[in-house]
Amino acid sequence: MDARLARCAACWARAFCLLLLAAAPAAAAFTEAQVRAIASHGPWPPAFKPDPSNRASGNRGAIELGERLFFERRLSAGAAVSCSSCHIPERNWTDGEPRAKGLARTDRNTPSIANVRLSRWFGWDGAHDSLWSQGVRPILDPKEMGASAAQVAKLVREDADYACRYGKAFGAAPAGDEEVLVDVAKALAAFQETVTSGRTAFDGFRDALVKGDAAGIARYPDAAKRGLAIFIGKGSCSVCHAGPAFSNGEFHDTGIPFFIEPGRVDAGRHEGIKKLLASRYNLLGKYNDDPQRATATSTKHVVLEHRNFGEFKTPPLRNLALTAPYMHNGRLATLRDVVQHYSTISPDRLHSDGEAILKPLRLSEEESRDLVAFLESLQDGGANYRRRTFAVDCR
Repeated sequence: MDARLARCAACWARAFCLLLLAAAPAAAAFTEAQVRAIASHGPWPPAFKPDPSNRASGNRGAIELGERLFFERRLSAGAAVSCSSCHIPERNWTDGEPRAKGLARTDRNTPSIANVRLSRWFGWDGAHDSLWSQGVRPILDPKEMGASAAQVAKLVREDADYACRYGKAFGAAPAGDEEVLVDVAKALAAFQETVTSGRTAFDGFRDALVKGDAAGIARYPDAAKRGLAIFIGKGSCSVCHAGPAFSNGEFHDTGIPFFIEPGRVDAGRHEGIKKLLASRYNLLGKYNDDPQRATATSTKHVVLEHRNFGEFKTPPLRNLALTAPYMHNGRLATLRDVVQHYSTISPDRLHSDGEAILKPLRLSEEESRDLVAFLESLQDGGANYRRRTFAVDCR
């Protein structure tokens, strides 16, 4: 009898150990190096830091003015479109189109403005070095909003509510046309800086992993964990999609054809650098509000190289599942297509004098599904902003 009890006790002990192992933190599935890599994608959300080049940054009056202007069609020729025509809040600030359409069809996909304040360069080609200088471009671009400095300044001067809000935001009445245009772009930037995506299932897992919270770790789906392991490991995705926003903010050749149509190409970063250095609105110019010009260091040292041809900015990945289609020209319709692209990419389609980062991942079907599951875990539901009716009440 004692022997049987002893054997039963041993069985129960083994079963208990198995249960403990099953309930152990999933952190055990990741090495210390992997945990550090995962931790580098947070914490979220990041603390707000005002932009020294924009005196309106963080200014509540400028933010309110910028929000109104973001939805204002009178900033465009014929009052046809607004910033929100392409950057639709309900679509995570994109439009669901392969290539954006303002007054006419453009050459590139609409990027989300969520978390845009974390960028160093702006636009797919990085032709702008500040969020406010990026805001000037679509207002003047004949394919997008097709307005002029004179039209923008006239609107702000003659609309009593805008004139009042402008004075409160910038401490003076609207002056010269170009100065008002730039200030409008700075107010738009101040508003866009407030557009931050919310926390996601990944953030809960990341924080739990750092704290050793077994219950929090267990709540994250197994498929997403496996996909995350691919993202930071076999896929090397985090080399470019780095940091809390999942972007290094730089430019790479991803093997997507840069032909827009027969006889016309999109040179990407190569042309972007040319536009940046030629722009009167760059951070080396008079409209930079940073007296020390520390914000202009990157612009001062940027160098145009042949390898920049066909390079495009690494997009952030938060809420990626809400922003289809993908790539700079909207060529890939789904996340599954994106994963398939990198799984089967041919090195022959990459520049011979460019980076040697990409190689075909050759993922199995299960690995592809897991990677998509991880990417989908980076969404917050896309409900952080609610449109509202603007009262004309500035006094």
